This record gives sequence, structure tokens and C-alpha cells, in this order.
Amino acid sequence: MARNNWIAVASAAHARRGCAAVDGPGYMQVCHGKVAPLKRVRPGDRVAYYAPTVSMGGKDRLQSFVSIGIVLPGEPYAFDMGGGFVPFRKDVAYVAAQEASILPLVPQFEFVESPQRWGYKFRFGLFDISDHDMRLIAQAMQADPQALHFGTEPQYALAF
Repeated sequence: MARNNWIAVASAAHARRGCAAVDGPGYMQVCHGKVAPLKRVRPGDRVAYYAPTVSMGGKDRLQSFVSIGIVLPGEPYAFDMGGGFVPFRKDVAYVAAQEASILPLVPQFEFVESPQRWGYKFRFGLFDISDHDMRLIAQAMQADPQALHFGTEPQYALAF
């Protein structure tokens, strides 16, 4: 089964909250808690969180990747955060990593179609990227490639 790679977008405060779970796995929550985007994400997929700002809606620019991990089995589930806000989540096994600026990576990314408009795709909140781009992110974040299952994708031999 093919493993997909995703960039999710959230403020650093929100992304950090998702990977700081104390009593279980971390979680991902995208697009203001909508369930539809999470249905595209499968167990075993990799996800990296990009934070344009430190706080939601803030002017405190960060432009960094703040967490990276592997999506765990299970369907999206509703979680009551109080105040009538009940977003959908998926569980994620985050790996140890350092936050890393996106700026040195922009010229190397395959998903960037125009360097002048590199941030365009981030407006979608969740989008897929190539293995090449996820490896760049993981390397910049100093994340363990084995923990992210790089090199463990199924290999297919051609029979002649």
C-alpha cells in the first residue's frame, strides 16, 4: 500500500498542542475541525505541520515546520473542546524533531510552482506532497528517518 505525505497548516500553538498529548497519542486537526479533509488521510501516512504564525490569526510570523509524524489507524473522531466547538481529529504518532524554517527549503520543494507565490498551496489547510519534499522537511527538522518509515515502502521487483 502506498504511503502518502501531507502538509497540514495551523498556528504553532495549535500544532504544538496536538503533539503534546500526555495520556496517549497526539492528534491532527485541520481546516477548523472539518471531517472531510481528514478522510483523505490514511493510517501510515506521514504528516508535517507548517505554522505560518505562532498564534491563530496572529501577526506573529513564524513560517516553520513544527511537528512531524505518522498517522495512526482509526477513523476521524469528534472531540468536544468546550464552548460548543467539536472538531474532528485523527491520531498521530509524532516523532522527536526540531522546529525548522521553511524559507531555506522553498527553492528545493517540488510542490512549489512559483517561488514568488510559494505560500499559495498552504491556503488549503491540508495538501499532499512527494516523498522528496517530505524527506527535505524531515531532514531540516532533524527527525529520525527510520521513525518516519523512510525506506520501508514496499519494493516491487519486475519479473521478466
